[in-house]
Amino acid sequence: MTRVTVSIEDDLMEAFDAFLDARGYTNRSEGFRDLIREKLQNTKLDEDPNGVGIAVLNYVYDHEERMLASRLMSTQHEHHNLTVSTVHFHIDHDTCLESVTLRGKLDEIRTFADKVLAQPGVRHGQLYTVPGELHVETHHHGEDGHAHTHEHLKITT
Repeated sequence: MTRVTVSIEDDLMEAFDAFLDARGYTNRSEGFRDLIREKLQNTKLDEDPNGVGIAVLNYVYDHEERMLASRLMSTQHEHHNLTVSTVHFHIDHDTCLESVTLRGKLDEIRTFADKVLAQPGVRHGQLYTVPGELHVETHHHGEDGHAHTHEHLKITT
């Protein structure tokens, strides 16, 4: 591990300390590391729009909106290769929250998210992406040594 010294204005340090306290950090170092990881991740996403990764799409919608649930389900089926899982929550009588976990090409994930979030009746939504790298591995299973290839997504940084 490398130790660094950084000069920071007093008011900025006070704001950072308040930020850390509010989120339960026990030391500044971990807070700085998390901010650096986030910046590196966002830079990688900006520089490699055709990369791969994982994502979570959260959206709140009015389940009384005509045919919306059906349209959302159809959109997920159209992108079945990206969808890992979907969790559905009932917030109240008229409102639902869905959280969709996605894996694949980030441009395809963004296209899926844009299509979902543009649906009439979807009130709020946000896509959180994490870049990764695809690794192809060959595995041998059983006594006959039958080999097959898998793609594994490795999260970096």
